[in-house]
Amino acid sequence: MRRRFVIYTLPVCAICSAESCSPAAVRVDTLWQTVVRVALALSVMSATLHRVRRYFISSQVYEALRPLFFLTFLYGLTPFHVVRRKMGESYVKMSCFGIFNIFVYIILVGFCYISSLRQGESIVGYFFRTEISVIGDRLQIFNGLIAGAVIYTSAILKRCKLLGTLTILHSLDTNFSNIGVRVKYSRIFRYSILLLVFKLLILGVYFVGVFQLLVSLGVTPSFCVCMTFFLQHSVVSIAICLFCIIAFSFERRLSIVNQVLKNLAHQWDTRSLKAVQKQRSLQCLDSFSMYTIVTKDPAEIIQESMEIHQLICEAAATANKYFTYQLLTIISIAFLIIVFDAYYVLETLLGKSKRESKFKTVEFVTFFSCQMILYLIAIISIVEGSNRAIKKSEKTGGIVHSLLNKTKSAEVKEKLQQFSMQLMHLKINFTAAGLFNIDRTLYFTISGALTTYLIILLQFTTNSPSGVENSSDCCGSLQNLTNHTN
Repeated sequence: MRRRFVIYTLPVCAICSAESCSPAAVRVDTLWQTVVRVALALSVMSATLHRVRRYFISSQVYEALRPLFFLTFLYGLTPFHVVRRKMGESYVKMSCFGIFNIFVYIILVGFCYISSLRQGESIVGYFFRTEISVIGDRLQIFNGLIAGAVIYTSAILKRCKLLGTLTILHSLDTNFSNIGVRVKYSRIFRYSILLLVFKLLILGVYFVGVFQLLVSLGVTPSFCVCMTFFLQHSVVSIAICLFCIIAFSFERRLSIVNQVLKNLAHQWDTRSLKAVQKQRSLQCLDSFSMYTIVTKDPAEIIQESMEIHQLICEAAATANKYFTYQLLTIISIAFLIIVFDAYYVLETLLGKSKRESKFKTVEFVTFFSCQMILYLIAIISIVEGSNRAIKKSEKTGGIVHSLLNKTKSAEVKEKLQQFSMQLMHLKINFTAAGLFNIDRTLYFTISGALTTYLIILLQFTTNSPSGVENSSDCCGSLQNLTNHTN
């Protein structure tokens, strides 16, 4: 196209130089050059968009998780990362550097937290210092130390659990292909990219805002305080991303199983094919999966669905063993930070605070409100990630019983009864070390506990000054009574 442009413009320029061209010809030439430039720009943009689109398309389970495990490997949360063979197939590779990196992070976290605890320094301490804030600060540092130790210890001691989960998810491709399903992992890949970008963007804005606020008032945090503050928020956020993406993988596979069974029910409803004949399956408009046309018997489809459901539940149970103590410590530290941050904000807004600080009330309330919102998002991410997978699992039972009521075949009915029994005994469930379930009931539990602790802290603040005044009044009365007696 560029050659044509040059060949065409030369005669026009030559004509113009001879002063024999009309203004209309000049306008046509200018218009043509503009059209050519726009066409070139559109072609370049189209090629760029095509390359970007190809980057966000993934056809393998490990390839879809590659950005996630690159970040977790960088932060020492997993000792392995995803690599690609020459044939284009991806796999998970354990490395000695990954193990060494985890130990480096354990030493760094332990040194920074213990130094901050001994020196009594923290980001909150730079804002104000009272008896309650000192207690809350030390509890947060201590809890953060435990959380870091649990997360990094799990990365080493329970790495086989996470690898086992990934292996089961990879083997599910074979089972899905047996019922004519070719899984596309683009949706999981895009979800992981969006979640990681969202978390890192929030953390980046929060870190920049906090340190800029401190520097503007001449406060220079020490190295240990900076690393404690940075590692606590970033490591917890990335660990939450790891859990949410793994839970989303379970949710998507359960959605495929449910759609397979729904298509089977739809075929029986329309009476397009008889239940005892070989039939064509499975047409689906889900953007996550592509359903090929195969010939399967309904009993075989149900049997394969049972095996897939069992593998998903097994993978979820294995993942719960890996995440259970991590989730307990993350939820604990999030709850502790929310309680004290909410107390500091309420105490300031109600005018009961007698703090002495360089910071204005707006800056003070903004800092603690942002930190509280950050950990509220953390708890919501964990609960919603778990709850979506649980809800998808619960829908399978209703679909199976709907099929059981519609079928006329004894063989199919027997398979569905077996599936129903399996659903009663195999359920997806995520817990925090077995102490409580991670679902939406946790919102009510946290809200009740938060309200209780806030009332106790506010009453303590209200009663402390009056208690001191009453004691001084009693001492004065006793002294006067003694003087009168004498």
